[in-house]
Amino acid sequence: MSRQNLVTSAADPLERGQFTDGHSRFNVRASSAQAPDSFQVYANSNHADLVLIVSGLISGNLHATWGQGWRTFAPEWKIWLEDTAFTVFYNGTQINQRPGKVRFCEG
Repeated sequence: MSRQNLVTSAADPLERGQFTDGHSRFNVRASSAQAPDSFQVYANSNHADLVLIVSGLISGNLHATWGQGWRTFAPEWKIWLEDTAFTVFYNGTQINQRPGKVRFCEG
């Protein structure tokens, strides 16, 4: 599965960038242009298809809310999406895939 960066839209100041998991394209959008307290990730250029909302950026009390239909995805994929969305939010682009494998334990 190829994960790559896509071109950032400069037309909307709230748009921070895009990335893909090889199946869907994800846009990262800030809540405001100045000191945003949250960001949203939506799929395939459809603002109504919210994948993830991360709030509490200013307070440091981070909270992730997964969109309907995305909550049931594998924990490893969700961790990858959160990490990639944070990177795109802060840097505008996705950094290369993280090294190694991620393990998730439910117990």
